[in-house]
Amino acid sequence: MQIADAWLTAIPGRGQDMLLVVVETDDGLKGLGEVGVRTSSAVSRATLGHLYEVLIGTDASRIEHLWQVLSRGDFFPADRSAAAVISAIDIALWDLRAKAFGVPLHELIGGRVRDHVTCYTHVHPEGHDTDAVVAGARRLVEEGWRHLRLVVPTAGDVLEPRQAMRVAIDQFHAVRDAVGNDIELIIDAHTRLDPPEAVTLCREIESARPYFVEDAVRSEDLEAYRMLRWRTGVPLAAGEQLTSKWQFRPLIEADLIDYARIDLGIAGGLTEARKIAAMAEAHHIKIATHNPLGPVSTAAAMHFNLACTNFGIQEMPPTPAHKAINHPHSLTQGTLTAPRLPGLGVELTPTKTETPGTPARTPQLRRLDGSFTNW
Repeated sequence: MQIADAWLTAIPGRGQDMLLVVVETDDGLKGLGEVGVRTSSAVSRATLGHLYEVLIGTDASRIEHLWQVLSRGDFFPADRSAAAVISAIDIALWDLRAKAFGVPLHELIGGRVRDHVTCYTHVHPEGHDTDAVVAGARRLVEEGWRHLRLVVPTAGDVLEPRQAMRVAIDQFHAVRDAVGNDIELIIDAHTRLDPPEAVTLCREIESARPYFVEDAVRSEDLEAYRMLRWRTGVPLAAGEQLTSKWQFRPLIEADLIDYARIDLGIAGGLTEARKIAAMAEAHHIKIATHNPLGPVSTAAAMHFNLACTNFGIQEMPPTPAHKAINHPHSLTQGTLTAPRLPGLGVELTPTKTETPGTPARTPQLRRLDGSFTNW
């Protein structure tokens, strides 16, 4: 089963195009993978073009070998945008392999260890209107969700850290009071806070029992989590911006987090995610899969989590149905179940009539003094 072709297709999604890698074999099978970085489609196309000659004519079943060649073949290890394309290729190869055997993908990586995948969703609207946030949380609970994610909010295109921190603390306690103790609450700081504000946020919401605090500090300096670990007792989650087991290693080996936020579309696909999860399992760290994209990403994460012993929870933002993609996995009251279909169980429909839009940039935020800050 040799690789005959590989290409990138863009499909309109939630504000940004979904970037899918399609890998086709010489016997006509097609595998799908989703690129984890949507805001640099030109870079993704160029990266796939650069890797094209490595892929064509190779044995599609040599997934581990191809991962090593693609990730290390240019001497400088693949990172960020390049890693996202390699991740999509890896997922597509696993999809092909499972289709060749006629089995759901999770059966190739150990088989199911659970019957369904528990998910959390995002509370909307986001912002400084606490009443609206509480109302949004109540709506989701009425729909059957048991795990909700809040965020350190912006005020339009302004994010002043101490102001946003105070609003986030008030909103977290208000939502806890509104939904009761049986609903699990997550808060995502989105790397928007500096250490002093991150410490205050974590300590001030401890009594409301967060499921975890996500990305409390910037990802460039993972040692900052050591400081945070010493000064707060809340469960911590991080890792959605990390692209390999090597980058996860300091967080895991020093027990600095409780949940590893693996993004299969960035961190090397299923091949690398399984290794990160095994490292985490040895430290009693659970996996909280980062999944902010489309149905291909969702299906890959679902199959991974069905077979992952130390799985904790999967992110599941609102993902509207799309006529260009058939995704029959079922989401019911915050849980995902997989159909008995080969591979990911996701296919591009034969007719693709919609035209991708202009690539969207990540929102640009500023502080009150005009300086740039993280979105």
